[in-house]
Order: sequence, then C-alpha cells, then structure tokens
Amino acid sequence: MSKTNLFDLDGKIAFVSGASRGIGAAIAQLLAQQGAHVIVSSRKIEGCQAVADAINAAGGKATAVACHIGEMQQIQEVFAFIRDNFGRLDILVNNAATNPQFGNVLDTDLTAFQKTVDVNIRGYYFMSIEGGKLMKANGGGSIINVASVNGVTPGEMQGVYSVTKAAVISMTKVFAKECAQFGIRCNALLPGLTDTKFASALTGNDAILKMALQRIPLKRVADPSEMAGAVLYLASSASSYTTGVALKVDGGFLC
Repeated sequence: MSKTNLFDLDGKIAFVSGASRGIGAAIAQLLAQQGAHVIVSSRKIEGCQAVADAINAAGGKATAVACHIGEMQQIQEVFAFIRDNFGRLDILVNNAATNPQFGNVLDTDLTAFQKTVDVNIRGYYFMSIEGGKLMKANGGGSIINVASVNGVTPGEMQGVYSVTKAAVISMTKVFAKECAQFGIRCNALLPGLTDTKFASALTGNDAILKMALQRIPLKRVADPSEMAGAVLYLASSASSYTTGVALKVDGGFLC
C-alpha cells in the first residue's frame, strides 16, 4: 500500500504574508517542506530573508519579498513581482495582522482603529482579489485567511482587532461563494492562544495567562507549528471539497 500524496505541494507557488516569525514562519516552513516554492513576505525584508534562507538551506525553495499589506501600492507591487517572476499563484495565506489597541473599547484611538482596519480587513480583501485574479487565470487555487477565535468570541480589551477578525470570517465566506466557479477555494484558520510575539501581551502577563488557560480545555498555549498543519490541509488537495470553512485550532476554547 503506497503512501498518500494528498499533501504533496510539488510545483505549487505559495505566498505567505506576515511570515518573518511566529505562525507565518511556521506555515512557510511546512508548505516548503511539502514541496511548494514559498514567497516569504512581511513588512521588513530582513526577517523574511532569514526564514527564506533557512528554508533554502534545508533543501526547500523560498524567495523573500517585503510587503506591507496595509499599503495599497505595496500590494500592487508585490503582485507585479509575483506575475513577473512566477507567472502564477496557487496558494495565498493572508496571515499578516496588527493589533495596536489594547484597552477598553470606549478608549479606542482613531489612528489605531484605522491602522487595524487597513491591514486586517482592507489588506486581506485586496490581497485576496489580486491573488484570486492570478488563480482564476491558472484554473484555481486556495486562499487561506488567518482569522482568530476573537472573530467568534471577542477578546477582552481587543475590540477593534476582534471586529476585524469577525470581518475576515465573513470575507472568507464571500470569496468562497463567488470564486468557487473559478476553481478557487477560500477558508479561514481560527487560531487560539498561540506562543508568538504578537500574543505576548497575553502570554507574558501571568494573571491574564492563568485566566485564559482556565478557558482552554487542553490547558496550554499552542506552538506556532500547531497551526501550520491545518493550513497545509486547507492548501492541499486533501481539502478539495472544503471551502468557506472557519477551522478552529484553539485547544477547545470555543467548545
């Protein structure tokens, strides 16, 4: 009996935003391990290059490129780069996000609100449009949006972020419905509390962490690598009949 090749990504071109560290880096590494040529992207090229170098050193294929998805011109430029250098895109992982506001919703700062919306909603939306156009031209592909459990149950003191992640879940369903005719699937990953620099305001505070763990049946924080397997499923032919899904990977938090 031969092994399955359902998770084989040989010949696929994948783009992962926010891939210089944390969940994004873990996703980029696993997709490359399964054979994809991964375009490792984030705001600053240095972190991306370090991840790409590690992938290439391990025998994978990776290219680093800087892109701030909160800036529309940079989105246009990065997709011009993809068209010129690869001519196609098979997998798009929208993972870059921002959460500059931590406090009561009544204290929301307009600048922080706008920055969060520009990256987490507008950025994902237009990255998906540009990625979708490339996928449509090549017969299909898979878009994976990294949302959050906060999109289902708002996180305390994380109002704007939670609102944007709820929008990402809705956006995922919109693209799933409207792009299925082009062979494009769109799904969302909903990570629970994960050990990243992004979540350090929660994991680095003993009182907050203790309270959070009480609500997680598995009683621990996730490692970034534990999110990557779910993305591999959504990116591969193993999920060929899966679209519009919000896949919870949260240790049971939303049970």
